[in-house]
Amino acid sequence: MTVLPPGRRDRLSPNQLAKQEQIVDAARKVLVRDGLAGCTARSIADAGPLTKSAIHYYFSDIDLLIDRAVAALVTDFLTELRRVAEKYDEPRERLWAVLETYLDTFAEHPNAAFAWFEYWVAVGRADNVAAAEVTLRSVIELLTDLLGDVGIDDPRARARALQSYLLGAVVQQHVRRRPFAVLREEIELLCLP
Repeated sequence: MTVLPPGRRDRLSPNQLAKQEQIVDAARKVLVRDGLAGCTARSIADAGPLTKSAIHYYFSDIDLLIDRAVAALVTDFLTELRRVAEKYDEPRERLWAVLETYLDTFAEHPNAAFAWFEYWVAVGRADNVAAAEVTLRSVIELLTDLLGDVGIDDPRARARALQSYLLGAVVQQHVRRRPFAVLREEIELLCLP
């Protein structure tokens, strides 16, 4: 993803690159706290160490900054899920631990779920879904690996179905929280032999 015009990023010093990352970190905080609508240059400046003018200097377009912030949030999320997976040797235990962590993350941080969905809606309306597609594909790849380790047929197709289920479950959990044991039964019906 291009944050600065071509060639300009290559000319940034390590200090300038660090400032750019500080801006992305501040944007991540704002997205999780206030959602997409609250993620303005002013709110990002208030959440971080740099000024609004610095944000505009390092990011020619706020949408590019939001793309980077969402990508960073998803990367952190996937890193946490992989960290959980590494704790388990048995494939089914690994899968269940990751899925429970997936759902618990959004239950514990409901604004993160809302920001993710708001982002998808916004990029869809703008007909600029490439960045959202990358994040979705990353999650599906992890689920494909987990389901493949369990030994099911066509793990990629099942992973896509499972991701769709999980997205719906995240939304439903905000309306009516259900225990993971109930969700687990539904997931077993959906994608496990």
